[in-house]
This record gives sequence, structure tokens and C-alpha cells, in this order.
Amino acid sequence: MQWYVDIVTAHPIITAMIQFAILGTLGDMIAAWIVNKKFFLPYKPLELLLKFVEWAFLAVLIKYAFTGYKFFVDGLVTTGLLPELGSFGTAFAISTAMNLQFGLLLVLLHRLLDNLIAGKVNWANINKGFYSLIWFWLPAHTITFMLPKPFQIGLAALWSVCLGIILGFYNKKKVEKT
Repeated sequence: MQWYVDIVTAHPIITAMIQFAILGTLGDMIAAWIVNKKFFLPYKPLELLLKFVEWAFLAVLIKYAFTGYKFFVDGLVTTGLLPELGSFGTAFAISTAMNLQFGLLLVLLHRLLDNLIAGKVNWANINKGFYSLIWFWLPAHTITFMLPKPFQIGLAALWSVCLGIILGFYNKKKVEKT
């Protein structure tokens, strides 16, 4: 694993972009496979390329947010606005601050980019995206921020695959009921 640590430490932005482009897009594809009950390419070639670009762009924002919110929470502790929290408490505080502030913007931006790529306007169930910040991303990122820094973005990208699987099964059940 040292090779991974060396690469992500030397090239944090590029590796974040690559990991999210691949794993974020894969999460989107898995969700479509589960909903449609078949393995297929759910995007036209240009859409697939744009999905990679979308996820790479979001990765840059996420990477900066990870760094910024860590300093934000550390600053609150340093100035006495938060007590010393320990490993879990600090991870939870970073995750909470990031998801309840930056997360809202990210959900909206992600949907806007999805709409642009699909060439349609779809804001249906955006509230479910906001709720995912609480039931999924808050605990997921708490675990993420407990890891050493070189592994955090990689795990966050993997969480995108996990959420794709969860949403695929959720949306499959919705389709089956209609």
C-alpha cells in the first residue's frame, strides 16, 4: 500500500480526480444496472465521458472541502470554541460541518450537472439527496476522517459506489411498486 500513499501524497488533486471519475461513475452505472435488472452501458459514449468529467470536477471540490473542514474544526478547537474531541469526536465534527454546509451545495451542483449531461430538467426527489447527507454521508465521512489522510479520498470515492448500490435497490423497489 505504500505505493498508493506515495502517489496520492505526491499528486493529491489528480489522484482524487481519477478515483472519483472511475468510482463515482461506476456507482451511477451500478444503480442503473440494479434498477433495470441488467448489465449494460447506461450512457451514450459522450455522456459517459461527461460523467467522468463531472465526477473529476466534483473530486476537486471534495478534496478541497476535506482539507478546509479539517482546518475549520481544528481552528474551532484551537480557539476554544470546541473542546478537544478525540479521534472519533474530531472525525464526527469534521463530517458534520462539511456535510451540513458544503454537502448541501454539492447535492445541488451534482444534480445540476447530471441534468446538463442528460439534457433534461429533473429536480424530483432532491430532498432524498439532502437526506442522504444525514443517514449516509455523515456516518460514512466520520469513518473516512478517522483514517490517515492518504486514504480518505479513496474511501470517499468508494462510498460513492456504496451509495450507488443502495440507491439502485431503493429505486428498483420504487419502480416495481409502480
